[in-house]
Amino acid sequence: MGAKTLFQGFIAILIVVALWFGLSQIDFMRIMKVDAKTDDLEQKLGDLFWESIERSEDVIRNDSVNSAVDKLVTKLAKENGIKRDEIKLHIIDKDEMNAFAMPGNYLIVYSGLIDECDNEAQLAGVLGHEIAHLQKRHVMKKMVKEFGLSVLLSISGGHAGRVTAEAVKALSSSAYDRSLESEADFTSVDYMIKANIDPTPFADLMYKMAEEQDLPEAVYWMSTHPESKERAKAILDYVKGKKYTSQKVLTDAEWKYLKEKVKHDLL
Repeated sequence: MGAKTLFQGFIAILIVVALWFGLSQIDFMRIMKVDAKTDDLEQKLGDLFWESIERSEDVIRNDSVNSAVDKLVTKLAKENGIKRDEIKLHIIDKDEMNAFAMPGNYLIVYSGLIDECDNEAQLAGVLGHEIAHLQKRHVMKKMVKEFGLSVLLSISGGHAGRVTAEAVKALSSSAYDRSLESEADFTSVDYMIKANIDPTPFADLMYKMAEEQDLPEAVYWMSTHPESKERAKAILDYVKGKKYTSQKVLTDAEWKYLKEKVKHDLL
């Protein structure tokens, strides 16, 4: 064995020892505990926010309404490898056109949004958009940016009741950063394509909300998602060239019943 070979072997051993020593200095348990604490914080915040909403809003308990929207959420989740059981879907009886995501995988949908959708694909597009915010961890990024981690920790400890209401308002009535909104748009399109739902009506809904002047003033989902026409065009450009099939998730009777129920007799 030559000196060169011995030297190479010695260097290899040194590299292995150095790697082992370096990795041994990393506190993996600490890292995992930080992740666990973050998840715990998200869940506590989500539960507190939901309790606040439940006290102040009319929650729809109608099983037929909930099951119809749930079928769309389940279809999107199942075909995209998302754990459906982790998404906490709640529908609120409110005329505003709105849907938003909260920490802890809460997905809140207002009846006004369902009422304004012309078909299930439009509703699925918004649902997919909000699910994307959950899956991409956009919600906590927004919360930390707007309130700071120390404030969120204080809220989770039950020491900031007024701020809790402000946080819920921020989630339900203000936009994410433009890059996060675009990511959620395109991710929703990907979700829809994999679920065999035509994504083009999602863009149609944006155009409709941007152009129609006789809609209610409280169209929060659109007002908090600026540049709707540009984003609709971006969605259509993103869809170009993609192959997909279009299959209904709800029957015509289910969709008709859902639309009727959001106007009458919801609770």
